[in-house]
Amino acid sequence: MELFILTIDYAGTFVFAISGALAGMKRQFDVFGVFILALVTAIGGGTLRDLMIGSTPVGWMLNPVYLYIIFGAFLFAYLFQPYMRKLRRSMFLFDTIGIALYTILGLQKALAFGLSPIICVFLGVVSATFGGVIRDVLSNEVPLIFRKEIYASACLAGGILFLLTEQLIGEPLAMAVAIITVFVIRLMAVKNHWTLAFGKKASGGV
Repeated sequence: MELFILTIDYAGTFVFAISGALAGMKRQFDVFGVFILALVTAIGGGTLRDLMIGSTPVGWMLNPVYLYIIFGAFLFAYLFQPYMRKLRRSMFLFDTIGIALYTILGLQKALAFGLSPIICVFLGVVSATFGGVIRDVLSNEVPLIFRKEIYASACLAGGILFLLTEQLIGEPLAMAVAIITVFVIRLMAVKNHWTLAFGKKASGGV
């Protein structure tokens, strides 16, 4: 089970780093700027979560593999940029995969600290979304979490689903179902223009 969770963690780090790198390329940052965006997108949410629950030093500082993965993701995005002609679509895909993986990973780590389920779901959302918030702020973009798109709500739904199904179908399967749920909700929401905005002129989001 630990190997399964670690695999999800590494996968989330990789796809979030690609998402950050693509954002930097879209804004035409230099190589260093692109790497910094890849770094903060990959570790930002998890770092904030660990600080909030008192898990220090934070996870990536105890395991240099995370930095290797981020650097590898940065190189992957940089080398294959010519093949990613629609950077916005590519960034959306990697960001969606990332929030799906990190929602459940963050929730799991919070549960291991014995926190209440509702706090654990909140920390799962923090893990999934705040790396993207930092990325968007540094890119001079309005963070996705503040727009009318369904974003954090998809993470919330996945986290709650995990808690409801863990005892019924087992932890590994519940994690897989919840991850897929977050991904599908986010994907379908964008495809079908679903929002939870208040009124036609609403600009805030969830």
